Amino acid sequence: QVQLVESGGGLVQAGGSLRLSCAASGSIFSRNTMGWYRQAPEKQRELVATITSGGSTNYADSVKGRFTISRDNAKNTVYLQMNSLKPEDTAVYYCKYSSSYSYRDYWGQGTQVTISS
Repeated sequence: QVQLVESGGGLVQAGGSLRLSCAASGSIFSRNTMGWYRQAPEKQRELVATITSGGSTNYADSVKGRFTISRDNAKNTVYLQMNSLKPEDTAVYYCKYSSSYSYRDYWGQGTQVTISS
């Protein structure tokens, strides 16, 4: 079992910044992928960014150049630095953990990010 604890969500003005964090605990495999997804009201959940334990990253086109994903392997924690925020970034952000050694993925409960216009 893997538990994901998220923090950092909140309300910020357009153009501002916010940093999300997600700490994983439990049966963590050293080789894994962690990432952030988001879901706006009445929309499908979409990928924001992912990062492997080796440091390889992947970003959605909509956030490239504005968001940066990073991780601290010693702490099993992943971060999402969000800059130049736009109202379109408003959504519930979910942390995800996955590993080829695990039969399933794990999700956090989600944290609300609201960008005022």
